[in-house]
Amino acid sequence: MTEVLRAAREDYSRGGLAEADLLDDPIAMFERWYDEAVAAGIHEPNAVVVATATPEGVPSSRIVLLKGVSADGFVFYTNLTSRKGRELAANPAVSLLFPWHPLERQVRVDGTATPLPREAVDDYFAVRPRGSQLGAWASHQSSVVSGREALAASYDEAQARFEGADVPTPEEWGGYVVRPEAVEFWQGRPSRMHDRLVYRRAEADAGSGWTTERLAP
Repeated sequence: MTEVLRAAREDYSRGGLAEADLLDDPIAMFERWYDEAVAAGIHEPNAVVVATATPEGVPSSRIVLLKGVSADGFVFYTNLTSRKGRELAANPAVSLLFPWHPLERQVRVDGTATPLPREAVDDYFAVRPRGSQLGAWASHQSSVVSGREALAASYDEAQARFEGADVPTPEEWGGYVVRPEAVEFWQGRPSRMHDRLVYRRAEADAGSGWTTERLAP
């Protein structure tokens, strides 16, 4: 296996990223790249790796689905009592990674997560598929369960509880908006000479919203 892994490599050659390609704002730049990922037919282009850490710096990561982006930041929803929810409550620093491999691209976001208002959470929960709504009641995310049968029984209980009625938002279910402090756009290039251009939020008195710089690959 080690030899196979050592030999696994690909020389990226789909394109490049120059400073002149950047838009003034990283959110607008993200939206451009996201639209290109959609046009390329990438499966679930809104899949994003969310990395959190405890106050002691112990990290964890998982994939969730991005459900909104605006000038305020990047939005996702989750169970607030899950591992990521507990870690974000204690340490709101978070990192996001969008791995768009077919385009030889990545976008990295470093920022701070803030819980969404309850009204925004309820509005989104109301438009989720009913099965997903019931699943949110049936599964207390990250808690230990005795087996698949216990999960199925919990789902059946939720289904019976709300039969013929709208499914309300569970108290433990919520969402976050990640306010970016840095957004890096990565484009693969031949011979490992990749393009890495990063936006950094300027200081409040700097007179400009963002600065940009190139990083060595």
